[in-house]
This record gives sequence, structure tokens and C-alpha cells, in this order.
Amino acid sequence: MTAGLGADSTTGEILLTGATGFIGSAVLRALLARGAAVRVLARGEVPEWITRSGARVHRGDLAGAAGLAGACTGVATLVHAASRIGGTEEECAQVNDLGTARLLAEARRAGTRRIVYLSTCAVYRDGEHRGAPEDTLDLGPASATSRTRLAGEQRVRAAGGIVLRPHLVYGDGDRYVVPTLVKWLRAVPAWAEGGRSRTSVVSSWDLAAVLSAFALDPALGRPGEVFHVADPEPVRMRELLEAVCTLLDLPVPDHDRPLAEHRAGTPWLSGHQWSLLTKDHWYASEKVWDLTGVSPGPGLGVRMAQSRKWYRETLAIPEAG
Repeated sequence: MTAGLGADSTTGEILLTGATGFIGSAVLRALLARGAAVRVLARGEVPEWITRSGARVHRGDLAGAAGLAGACTGVATLVHAASRIGGTEEECAQVNDLGTARLLAEARRAGTRRIVYLSTCAVYRDGEHRGAPEDTLDLGPASATSRTRLAGEQRVRAAGGIVLRPHLVYGDGDRYVVPTLVKWLRAVPAWAEGGRSRTSVVSSWDLAAVLSAFALDPALGRPGEVFHVADPEPVRMRELLEAVCTLLDLPVPDHDRPLAEHRAGTPWLSGHQWSLLTKDHWYASEKVWDLTGVSPGPGLGVRMAQSRKWYRETLAIPEAG
């Protein structure tokens, strides 16, 4: 199976996995906005907005091959944005690794030639990451989620698919990045080393625009190619936390506390999560914006403001006044 062969490979439907999730729902909206014919793979309840959108629904579960039969029939492009986050190694593997293998087998049977896979920068071995381009850092995921996502990613690359690796993703539907930052601010309302560490972020809207560009243009990318997807410039952790405080009317820290105090106050953070908050983790991403011609968007402040309602409702923060 190869990617990017023939301009006629987009004449069929696009199959999207993960359409009811955080990033997948943004991808579905982006594809529909561009007039794409989309089929979604869903194992559970489908929100009403999806059924009203014109997207077709195929009932199936990545954890079982039987439900995938026929999922790719007539499908030109597979956009695989589903993953299991959390759980045991075996539970994650059933979806992220073996589920991807099952899906690729169905795509191969159906003759689906274009594959776009949503992965993560968490596939890298932890450390200080400062502007590294794609495929230059050692792989070594810290969690069962990321280890099994790497296994799925490797299957996709071997099949000739395109892989996209974002780092921190925020926006409507985010239940990890901003909620974790808020919990940290409430536990230790102070800067950690002045908030100097830098990180790569991208909004779900801008990530979805990139995913949809790859889905709709078979000429983008080489078989097995990997792309970082992040705002072109990294942000300081201080800037990110200030944006969160502005969004949610939280007090902005006005002093530093030693790292040891921060760590003692956040025992719920894993070692990897602690590293993400206090060490540089940013990645060169110019390649994806240059290749696709997609605008990287208006930036952190504007995009955060667009998700104000979502975050305030999710975190139960009432509007002032």
C-alpha cells in the first residue's frame, strides 16, 4: 500500500476514526467544511450533530476485526485519529496497535491507498527537546498509551501512510492539557523557574486543518513520512499559563517557588508529565506548514479565547459578574 499515487485516489469517501473524540471531531468538521464525503467508524453512541452532518456511520470497533468488515469498501483515504488513552498495556495495545493492524488489513483488502495517521510527540524518549526536526530524536515512549501508539504508527509507516505528531493540543474537547495546567496552578500558585521552559502547542482547529489537507490531497508527503504539527514558534510555559489564567479569570502567579516545592505539591503528576511542564519540549514544525500551505492560525491567545466557553463549562468556572 502506498501513499500519494494518482490524483484520482480522492474520488471515494474518506473513512475517519475517532470522529466522536477531541481531535477527531475537529477533523470531521474540517473535512465537511471542505465538502468531503466522510464515513465515520463508531463503536458507541454518535452525537446528533454527526448524524445530521451528512457523514455516514459504519458501526465497528478497533478492538474486534468482525466489526471492521466492509469499513473501507469504496474508501479512498483512511484518516486514523482514534486511540485509547489510559489503561493497561494490553488494553491500549488492543486498540492502538492491534486495532490499527486490523484496520490496515481491511484497508488493504478494500484497496484504500491513502492513509493519514494521528500520532504524538510522546513517542520520543523523554529529555530536553529543543527544536529537533522529525526522525532525529530517539524513540522511547514512557506510557502504555504512547508505546502502543508508536507500535501503531510503525505499522502505518510500513504500509506507506503519512504520520502526524503534535505535542500539546488544546481547544474544545481538551480534557488533558488545560485541565492539568489548572490543577497545577491551584496546587502550587507560583512559577517554576520563572516559567522559562518552552513547549510546542497547537489548537485542535489548526491540527484538524492539517489533517484534512493531507486527507484531501494525495500529492502531499512521501510514503512513510512523518511531520511535527505545532505552532511555528514554541511558547514559554509562563506564556501558556498566563493565557490559561486570562481565559479562566485565575490569579496570575507573582513569585517563584523552588522546583522541589512544585513537585511535592503535585504528586499526581507522572515523572513524564512533570518533565513536560518543567523542561523544554519543542519541535521543529516548519515542514508541515510549508508543504501543505495551511495557515498555522492566529496564535495561542486567539485560539484559547475561542475555547473559553468549553473550558469554563468543563472546569465549572462561572462567568464573572
